[in-house]
Amino acid sequence: MSSTEQPRDLEALGWDDAWGAMFARFRERGLEPARISAPHRGGAYDVLTSASVAAAAVRAHLPARTRRTPSSDVPVVGDWVALDPNGETPTIEAVLPRRTKLSRRAAHDPGADVAREQVVAANVDVVFITASLADELSARLLERYLTLAWESGASPAILLMKADLEPDSERIADELAEIAGHVPIAAVSTRTGFGLERVRSLLGPGMTGALIGPSGVGKSTLVNTLVGEEVLDTGDVADDGSGRHTTTRRQLVLLPGGGIVVDNPGIRELHLWLADEGLDETFADIVELASHCRFADCRHETEPGCAVQAALASGDLSAERWASYRELQRELAELEERLARRGRSRARRMRPGTGDS
Repeated sequence: MSSTEQPRDLEALGWDDAWGAMFARFRERGLEPARISAPHRGGAYDVLTSASVAAAAVRAHLPARTRRTPSSDVPVVGDWVALDPNGETPTIEAVLPRRTKLSRRAAHDPGADVAREQVVAANVDVVFITASLADELSARLLERYLTLAWESGASPAILLMKADLEPDSERIADELAEIAGHVPIAAVSTRTGFGLERVRSLLGPGMTGALIGPSGVGKSTLVNTLVGEEVLDTGDVADDGSGRHTTTRRQLVLLPGGGIVVDNPGIRELHLWLADEGLDETFADIVELASHCRFADCRHETEPGCAVQAALASGDLSAERWASYRELQRELAELEERLARRGRSRARRMRPGTGDS
């Protein structure tokens, strides 16, 4: 096998010629490609290789020398890695550059002096934003999830779970289209099978989808239904359709017939990481309006010829959506300033004569 040729079994994991070309220098060193399927404590990971695609995952470890790397650089679910299969335990020698990266601000960071990026999953093609029709839907929360998804570089889709509990699920989907734009929206019921083919159609062979959303909306149940067997633990569902948190770690699951899905623990508080481009995608209607303001530096307050204020006055733009946009703008600006302050402080500490080197 040449340095660029790869086992065809890897294609089921999302491997292609571009990954093969990127990996050539590692193969020359005797390393093998593998994909992270689940993390464990202590630098341990379950990985899938060409030999384990149709069998159990392999347990691998990070070398001790690499365990102090920044948290955003350590392997996460979906990463492609260079694996050294020799020795008692396979070791992860390198992480290949990510095509897409689903990130959020690490939990408990808001208001803290240190802001950290938490990478949720890597090399994802579709981000499935899940919400339960058994609960009251929040358009503002969906906007946050959409911003997160767009910023990742993947394509978002919205899944309205437990559609069997809502007799008019299609109407709700149509209403959400006002904030989602051209993002696909599917009402889904794992009990009746409604909408499952729509989900499958968004995940072709070798494509990876990541499920994100609150706890108890049915993410793990959806994965089990798509697989056709109980591969993930699920919790009991109450009579009103509410579920409870069961997923405690991220896990990559291969689907019969092709496609890969990453199940994620429910997110209690969703705080964005740097996401200017994601914000512009989510609020493309407002960005378009702003481009028609008379002044390029319009603050959209009292300036004459402001297209945004005109849309608010006419009702073409809702006050709630505008307020949501401004809130997320402020949140991201505050994060950028905090990171800039950290950078300046670090630069001062590194200057000669300051005591650090």
